[in-house]
Amino acid sequence: MLAYAVRRIAGVVPTLLILLTLAFVLIRSAPGGPFDAEKQLPPQIEANLQAKYHLDEPLYQQYARYVWDVLHFDFGPSFQYKDLTVTQLITDAFPVSLKLGAASLLFALLFGVPLGVLAALRQNSPTDYGLMTLAMVGISIPNFVLAPLLILLLAVYNDWLPAGGLGGPSHFVIPVLALGTAMMAYVARLTRGSMIEVLRSDFIRTARAKGLTARRVLFVHALPAGLTPVVSFMGPATAGIITGSVVIETIFGIPGLGRFIVQGATNRDYTLVLGVVLFYGMLIILFNLLVDLVYAWLDPRVSY
Repeated sequence: MLAYAVRRIAGVVPTLLILLTLAFVLIRSAPGGPFDAEKQLPPQIEANLQAKYHLDEPLYQQYARYVWDVLHFDFGPSFQYKDLTVTQLITDAFPVSLKLGAASLLFALLFGVPLGVLAALRQNSPTDYGLMTLAMVGISIPNFVLAPLLILLLAVYNDWLPAGGLGGPSHFVIPVLALGTAMMAYVARLTRGSMIEVLRSDFIRTARAKGLTARRVLFVHALPAGLTPVVSFMGPATAGIITGSVVIETIFGIPGLGRFIVQGATNRDYTLVLGVVLFYGMLIILFNLLVDLVYAWLDPRVSY
């Protein structure tokens, strides 16, 4: 297992290099530049700005310079937030995005797993059909549609919760519901399908034949095996939470990384977009490694 983990960590470098190259080419291929949104600048001032940020150099030279800076853990200065570096922006905004993403994942697991187990235990009953219908509705509604509906219902019409901004825990309730509902629905459906298969397995019949209680059979023997697909799903789920938080943070005015990457792409802030993309890519790769290790821990049959 240790050798496998070391190999996976070593593979992070070429993966991030490919990600950096694609992001660099795409952001530079977009029309416009980082200073186009400002009023018309005199040619001499614009030339000085281009020289200051090395934008007057050939693209291959800009790429090599940026890769060299990244290897020294320097994401460069931001073009729009002129008094801050990209590293400072990420350091300030990531804790907010981490709270939102972790709360959404926790919400999806705390409600999705029990609902999936309940549906599996009552397969083909009205409870099963009702829960899976709700799960399909949750999967079908995009978070950018669900978020305004929740704002209208919980904040505008009833004034139960804040409609946006950053403050106490109550400010996170609607964003977490909007971001975690679809994930909860996926987890519920995965858990139901897996648990139905596990409950029909031979080792479950053997456990029941030994006289074990239904609670022990469910929680000690069936549930760990039934959760393996859910654990595997956590890798893509994290990517979904991250990409979804871009929209949610923009809708609710939450100062997280999602809002920065939207503003950076809109303003052609090359270094900000590249820095956030690389940071997110590193997080997803490391989280996928953690998911693989947890999967092997839950299922002894898995060997890397």
